[in-house]
Amino acid sequence: MSQTHFGFKTVNEQDKARHVRGVFDSVASKYDVMNDLMSMGLHRLWKAYTIGVSGVRPGQRVLDIAGGTGDLSKAFAKRVGPSGCVVHTDINEAMLRQGRERLTNEGLLLPTAICDAETLPFPSNSFDIVTVAFGLRNMTHKDKALAEMCRVLKPGGKLMVLEFSKVIAPLQKPYDWYSFNVLPKLGQLVAGDAASYQYLAESIRMHPDQATLKAMMKTAGFGHVDVHNLTAGVVALHVGLKC
Repeated sequence: MSQTHFGFKTVNEQDKARHVRGVFDSVASKYDVMNDLMSMGLHRLWKAYTIGVSGVRPGQRVLDIAGGTGDLSKAFAKRVGPSGCVVHTDINEAMLRQGRERLTNEGLLLPTAICDAETLPFPSNSFDIVTVAFGLRNMTHKDKALAEMCRVLKPGGKLMVLEFSKVIAPLQKPYDWYSFNVLPKLGQLVAGDAASYQYLAESIRMHPDQATLKAMMKTAGFGHVDVHNLTAGVVALHVGLKC
């Protein structure tokens, strides 16, 4: 039976999705508060930058994968306008429910679907933009997910992957100290769950670095990939263009 990583642990591939689901079931209700605390609000700037780089226009179709509580879906919906469409998806029902309620409360009724990024239930060449923010590192077969994202994009479409990445060398030690000492304690204090934030810190270290992810995106079918390092590489935005 094939093995994969869940943080620093090794688990059966078929079990990883269940473990990840447990993490997000646990943190869903406190997800937005914890994002603000963990990043000191920087996640809002990272997402705003992603929207800007996307070049999204009125009337376009956008697929938000691992859309969670809907930050990107909301921002894209305002820009595509009534003539466009944003599809808000997540593999985790608890996260999707939080996002749907939040979007509805703000007057946005978007198409919403539970779906696995490795087997997207959409026709080929359907979207102008596909985005995944802080979700790729949780996927078991990242290569399959990236290939699926390429498949559903129209020729000339963009994939925006916003994800934790490899921080520059001078900051590695303080960043590791913060990740493994502060994050779990913060998770316990605010969300009542230290283990899920320990997994967060571990999953970041197991995620491909900037150059590796760029190469994976090219292998998946993207003809051109730009990498934007944000906050000294704590986060990177990879932008892939489908030929």
